[in-house]
Amino acid sequence: MPREISAGGVVVRRSNQAWEVAVIEPAGNQDAAVTDKKRPKPVLALPKGLVDPGEKAEQTALREVHEETGVTGKILSKLLDIKYVYVRSWGDKARVFKIASFYLLRYESGEIDDITPEMRIEVKRAFWAPLDEIERKLTYSGERDVVRKAREYLQTHSEEAS
Repeated sequence: MPREISAGGVVVRRSNQAWEVAVIEPAGNQDAAVTDKKRPKPVLALPKGLVDPGEKAEQTALREVHEETGVTGKILSKLLDIKYVYVRSWGDKARVFKIASFYLLRYESGEIDDITPEMRIEVKRAFWAPLDEIERKLTYSGERDVVRKAREYLQTHSEEAS
């Protein structure tokens, strides 16, 4: 079974005394969950991508966050590794074992959704969402666990993240 290693980030910022997180809606939501026959529910996810050869997971997380959201951040902590198997929807349709490492990042700069035209193939939009609300709106359960870990970290380290 092929293996893939990815990394991504939970970028947080303070806004009006509440935490916000950078979230993406991937382009081409062909696997969107259908809420009714007329309106598919959009896929909402955290920015992440494959670790390039010679790259460390932390570097990948920073790169992917910037490429997919337009913002930059500083890594505060590693949050969680998610392990799962998925079936490729393209090419050989192989089952793939994937490990995705997620990091908590404090927002530093950039404009959300200011991404290159080439990135629009992957990302339909990026936006800030309330941290307290996004957990139940994220499509993937593993990423909901990551956001839960981020909230726990922020409850005990809020000065460090601000």
